Amino acid sequence: MGGTMRTGGRGCLGGVLSGLAVAVGCVLFLGGFACGAVLYRPYTVPTDSMSPTVGAGDRVLAQRIDGSEVRRGDVVVFTDRTWGDLPMVKRVVGLGGEEVACCDADGRLTVDGEPVREPYLRSQGWGAGEAASPTEFAATVPEGSLFLLGDQRAGSQDSRAHLQDAGRGSVPRSAVAARLDAVVWPPGGLGMVDRPQGFAALPGGVSAPGPVRPLAWAVAIGAALVLGGAAYGPLARLGSRPRKRSGATRG
Repeated sequence: MGGTMRTGGRGCLGGVLSGLAVAVGCVLFLGGFACGAVLYRPYTVPTDSMSPTVGAGDRVLAQRIDGSEVRRGDVVVFTDRTWGDLPMVKRVVGLGGEEVACCDADGRLTVDGEPVREPYLRSQGWGAGEAASPTEFAATVPEGSLFLLGDQRAGSQDSRAHLQDAGRGSVPRSAVAARLDAVVWPPGGLGMVDRPQGFAALPGGVSAPGPVRPLAWAVAIGAALVLGGAAYGPLARLGSRPRKRSGATRG
């Protein structure tokens, strides 16, 4: 009798813990998805203008933000009538009141005369010592606006192509709808869209990472807890079955 009571006690405790695991797992799993749906929007990148950071057809998660939250180096989704009135993806390199120019003696982009290191450009093969842009330019960004470039500088239709417009190639902060945080498809391109440290020393620095990583962990841990808790009952019943005796008893 004593052995049966102890076994029952262990089974009762295990059942309570498995139920708790399922409950906590559901909160994490559903909560992570719910927060993600509120904070993020999925987008499909339409062109290669941001290659190699993101390529044409990549599915990305972009955090919904207000234009006032944008910092240099952010890869943003915006819509501007002058640019075709369609969602576009570019990198912010200059803010209102700043002079953005290219290229200095070392082929680098400058912001108010300060050179910016841009490792995300990588080699693009247009020669001229791999300058930050195959064409030279200079513009003063109007207050309340943003100067945007693609990472594929040889083929991107960005602020350089709109320098003769009234906004000197810039778009208003209010045109920004979201900031890219992660690439979720294709599987080979999975990863975070990092904040470039080349802009960190400039006034205002770079933006903080978005919450996509902790939300992903919450969903993954929640799923593991739900599956683990749900599996406890069948496994416990399987382990408690009496074993069949082998062989026959001789008289």
